[in-house]
Amino acid sequence: MQRINLTPDLDFSQLIYGLWRIGDDPDTSPAHVESKIQACLDQGITTFDQADIYGGYTAEAILGTALTKNPGLRKQMEIVTKCDIVAPAGRHSSKRVKHYDTSRAHIEASVNQSLTDMCIEQIDLLLLHRPDPLMDHVETGAALDDLIASGKVRSVGVSNFRPWDWKLLQSGMSNALVTNQIELSLSAIDPFTNGDLAFHQQQAQPVMAWSPLGGGDLISDAGDIGKQLDKLATESGTDRASVAVAFLLHHPAKILPILGTNNLARIATISSALKVKLDRESWFELYQAALGTEVA
Repeated sequence: MQRINLTPDLDFSQLIYGLWRIGDDPDTSPAHVESKIQACLDQGITTFDQADIYGGYTAEAILGTALTKNPGLRKQMEIVTKCDIVAPAGRHSSKRVKHYDTSRAHIEASVNQSLTDMCIEQIDLLLLHRPDPLMDHVETGAALDDLIASGKVRSVGVSNFRPWDWKLLQSGMSNALVTNQIELSLSAIDPFTNGDLAFHQQQAQPVMAWSPLGGGDLISDAGDIGKQLDKLATESGTDRASVAVAFLLHHPAKILPILGTNNLARIATISSALKVKLDRESWFELYQAALGTEVA
């Protein structure tokens, strides 16, 4: 498994396991969660993606229970989590409306709660989950810098930010933002040409890709995308999911796809994407299928 450097002292597995559905599994026991983690580790997948809001603010605690039962797991993992979405659920059930909060008070409270829930002493990567129209970039940036200085967070990035959002926040920080987690797949190809991917590629900042299978739509697609995925899956002896992920891995920007499933058998095959070797024409066959037309 290729390792991708985010900072000189922090690298991730290029394939990342997403924990957003961990609370949907009927079995959330520590033993079952550990079996998922171990299935990832066995393939060289050491990076795990969380958010405070996942599972209605329950996913981090589910992971924490497993890490408490087997403390040795933490040393083999890099943990990503996010904050700033406030939804009327769980500990925020009294809120009137879903909103974003990038105030110092909220960020610090969220980080402290995440550390407690996951039973860890440090978050490897903290992301702001969504751009906040009310963000005071000086206050937010200083809060993020202070969390790094405190040792509670190793590094900071963002999620779903456009280049101008990134630049605004970065202007209020002394530490460098290290990544942006964006929606990117054959079902969401705009970042390839709208400047989002180019912005980060130019600065050698790896991009994390959420929903690389289009929320599962690519697996059931009956159109041209599905036909191209099937063709390449047959040629490589893999499956549609592996080819769809390989499409992202082929790009020179060093994209890190985040895969999430509660099925142990599927978890065990996540790394099959590494078996798929695309040439330029195969990549463009997929890309044109996603465009729905020949490139100009």
